[in-house]
This record gives sequence, structure tokens and C-alpha cells, in this order.
Amino acid sequence: MPRFNDIPEIEPELNGAGLRIGIVMSRFNQYVCEGLLSGATGELLTRGVKPEAIQIATVPGALEIPLALQTMARSGRFDALIALGAVIRGETYHFELVSNEQGAGITRVTLDESIPIANGVLTTEDDNQAEFRMHQKGLEAAQAAIEMANLQKALRA
Repeated sequence: MPRFNDIPEIEPELNGAGLRIGIVMSRFNQYVCEGLLSGATGELLTRGVKPEAIQIATVPGALEIPLALQTMARSGRFDALIALGAVIRGETYHFELVSNEQGAGITRVTLDESIPIANGVLTTEDDNQAEFRMHQKGLEAAQAAIEMANLQKALRA
């Protein structure tokens, strides 16, 4: 239902049928990342993305995610990408550095390559927060990837 008479509006579309989705997952904090992956892949399948239309690549840590995303984006094989990782605060400044740089890198790839990337990289204070949020964050990243892939298609039509 449009908000205003005579003004077209593109409605959110969460049907993943026919979409090709790439996932880059960090192996650092692997237990949490596997939880993110479970949430994301489960939601992609539930929303109609075929298993053969999903490609998973793993990287050592969160800082390596943007390069793998860039390579996937440039391949032209995907409608959207998902970044999954977990940056958990420690006792050093490293947390801020990794959190900021991985986020900036993902945004840069999104804009430079004109492909939707759902940022499912958790940045938490401790392991408990990460474990509590992992499944839901993965699910939400999958939904964002599907919605944005469909939006891009609609905007280009």
C-alpha cells in the first residue's frame, strides 16, 4: 500500500528465489562465526535461495573480509554478498582498529563495486554478547542481502 496517492514506492521484497548470494566468513572466533553462518544460511534457504546459488568463502580474520568480498563482487557471479565475523573487545586498542577498518572496508567495496553487502560482523564487549546475538545477526544479514539485491534489481528496471 503506497504511503501517498500517485507516488510509486518500491516495497521491501524478501523472496530470495533466483538470487545468487556470496558469503565471506572470518574463522577468528570461529564458534561465533559458525553461529552467524548457521543463521544466515538457514534464512537464505527459508527465503528461497537455492543451496547451489550460495557460495561460502572463509578468511583468517575480520580484516581479510573486504578483499574476499571485493574479489567475489568483481566476479559478477553474485546478486548480493554477506560478511560474517566476530570482533570481541579485548584489553587493547586492537578492537577499535579491527572494528573500524573492517567496517570501512566493507562499505568501500559495496560502493566501489555497486553490489549490496550485508555487514553481519558482530562487534561486542564479550563472548556472552556475541553468542547471544550470533544466530539473529546472521539471519538479519541474510534478510538484508535479499532485500537489497531485490531493491537493486527494481531500481535498475
